[in-house]
Amino acid sequence: MEDQKRPRRCGHFPGKQLLELDEYLLKLARVLANRQDLVVVARTDASDPEERMRRANAFADCGADAILVEAVPDLKTVKQIQDTVQCPLMVNQIAGGQSPSWSFISLQEEGVSLVNYSTPCLFGAQSGIEGTLSWIQDHDGQLPNEKDKASQSPFQCCTDLLNENMKRRDTR
Repeated sequence: MEDQKRPRRCGHFPGKQLLELDEYLLKLARVLANRQDLVVVARTDASDPEERMRRANAFADCGADAILVEAVPDLKTVKQIQDTVQCPLMVNQIAGGQSPSWSFISLQEEGVSLVNYSTPCLFGAQSGIEGTLSWIQDHDGQLPNEKDKASQSPFQCCTDLLNENMKRRDTR
């Protein structure tokens, strides 16, 4: 749950506007009080180091399950945040953003509990979609069949994954 005003912007872009801290904490407290089966990660897009720390601590004090401080510039800052907040820390990884790319080991050594790769996955999906559409265009609208693909069909892979997820859900 991020602390930006609308319209929201990518945390690595300039021009973000933040909600007043008291306004955000009220929203966060309401979400925390009314959740049932939900992990709440409180996110700040504050770029000023002092404001970033103030917000991270306030989010932890409010009861957030984890804190995400967006666009962290270096591992020293990651360590300072983790040493200050009393809950798990999450880092968002995005190639080309304001944060460098860090290894799992480096992040773990600084106390990071969660790493988010949503944007790289989104970029990968976009490349896959573009490749598939190009293939379809190159083949006069015909979809690939088993002879075109050496491995299992995407439809079968998707069906298998959905069935596996249903089995997991049913065993809870």
